[in-house]
Amino acid sequence: MAKARIRTAAKASRDAHFAALAPAERCAVAVMLAERVMQQLAAPRIVAVYLPIGSECDPLPLIDRLEAIGARLALPHVTGRRGLMRFLAWTPGDPLPAGPMGLRQPLHDAEELVPDTVIVPLLAFDAALHRLGYGAGHYDRALAQLPGARRIGLGWEVQRVYALPVDTWDIPLHAVATETHWCAA
Repeated sequence: MAKARIRTAAKASRDAHFAALAPAERCAVAVMLAERVMQQLAAPRIVAVYLPIGSECDPLPLIDRLEAIGARLALPHVTGRRGLMRFLAWTPGDPLPAGPMGLRQPLHDAEELVPDTVIVPLLAFDAALHRLGYGAGHYDRALAQLPGARRIGLGWEVQRVYALPVDTWDIPLHAVATETHWCAA
């Protein structure tokens, strides 16, 4: 129940923050986040990214930079709320059919990749870099299968909370980039 209450409050806070920003401000933050993340990455080969939904931080400038340095890109692909998440090869311009929960995802038969870096959206994060997502556990299950991958969240500073309740299956991040900070373990 605590996670559900935090999830609701965090989404409302993120949505309000996003709505208060002018489109130009949102774009400037997205570019700054891309720069902040790229400064921390050492030659990533395969990077799982996401396409933003609603008020999530926009990783599109980061995607452009990763593509420019020759990193292979993957997007999450899920079959349902409780299904497994796979990371499938994607290049900007490839078809993106609608998936469950508002996702735009690669075709189901795209090549499955094993990323060395995973960029994740979030609803909230804390000082220990625990991440609160939407509650289906897709990222936690996928990240558990990728113990060597670097895990980086993108979020707004308003998504930082003092502490999150943690379950045994929750996988912490290595870092979170916000519009004002690089938070690392």
